[in-house]
Amino acid sequence: MPETAHDMEAAARRFEESRDFTVGIEEEFQLLDPETLALTHRFEELQAAARRSLGDRIRGELIASEVEICTAQNIDMAAAESDLLDKRQRLFETAGDLGIRLCASGTHPFADWRDQRILDTPHYRAVEERLRYCAWRNTTFGMHVHVGISGAERVIAAFNAMRGYLPQVLALSANSPFAEGRYTYLHSTRTQLFTKFFPRCNIPGPFAGWDDYVDYVQALFAAGSIDEVTQIWWSVRPHPQFGTLEVRICDCQSNVNDTLAVAALVLATAARLARDYDEGATLPVMSVNQVEENFWRAIRYGLDGGLVDYGRRCEVPTKEAVDSLLEYTRPLHRELGLGRFMDRVADVLERGNGAQRQIRLYRESGDVFEVHRRVAEWTQPAGAPNSRGR
Repeated sequence: MPETAHDMEAAARRFEESRDFTVGIEEEFQLLDPETLALTHRFEELQAAARRSLGDRIRGELIASEVEICTAQNIDMAAAESDLLDKRQRLFETAGDLGIRLCASGTHPFADWRDQRILDTPHYRAVEERLRYCAWRNTTFGMHVHVGISGAERVIAAFNAMRGYLPQVLALSANSPFAEGRYTYLHSTRTQLFTKFFPRCNIPGPFAGWDDYVDYVQALFAAGSIDEVTQIWWSVRPHPQFGTLEVRICDCQSNVNDTLAVAALVLATAARLARDYDEGATLPVMSVNQVEENFWRAIRYGLDGGLVDYGRRCEVPTKEAVDSLLEYTRPLHRELGLGRFMDRVADVLERGNGAQRQIRLYRESGDVFEVHRRVAEWTQPAGAPNSRGR
């Protein structure tokens, strides 16, 4: 088995050497025609133009009408904020110069998946060869948060427990109530599409420890199921190449402040779990069935619904569940410099997340295109050139 693909001993060393509670953010943007707001296949052109200013921080993501930007692994949220704002600004300036409009939400509201083009690279040709229809249908746009966790056993313990908090994180970040020209009545249509079409993409089960995780990964390689460990697309996963715990459940956020709020909540939760592990506390580990029920509720109703509290055997409002997560992580807010970012979480709970804002607009106008136009406006950073009509 090729060492570069899945040397899990090297992965364990990377986790042992990883710096605690660093944070990295990845965002996937739609490339739009400035007049029609339809998806446009111009990634290669944008990447070439942005290579000088963004280097390897601009990446492709399956289809030619999508672009991903990635921050570094920053030492704290303040550094991550500065890094993300800089990357966004550079990307939007380059896109504006090319007459490309950028937009951020979990789905494009009226795109036809049959019109999309898979990127012509060895990696994505292999993905298409393996997945075919499942790859073709994936016209979705997410955000990922990487949190540095030191210690192989420690990251598995945090991974096991973080699974149970994914519904709260998803509900907070839900931003895709439309697809294929229809109001789907789902708050995160992206999650429903992506996790149901891609293999190894939904809620994973817990592992007994690092060796149990390694045994699973090696079995997939041996059976030819995967060629690289990143083909395990779970909604949360240890990332052996980076030494991070990666949360992949979130819709892309139109407002950058929402991106930072979601990232801060993920960081705070992962850090609290790691600290509890250090202190010998028993971390809460839900079964797949338990997480799946709340996962569906977050997809369907977002912050408007309720989640199952299995301890009390009752439903609690999802906003209350997110508030409880804020309270659980509060002891680390000052230490990690998260105060103003957690205020933004409270602000999202108060004024509504992306899905709620889109649904309100749709109920006022009944026009999916008008909603999409407004979302594209929300996505523009201050001072970015407006590519309309260029």
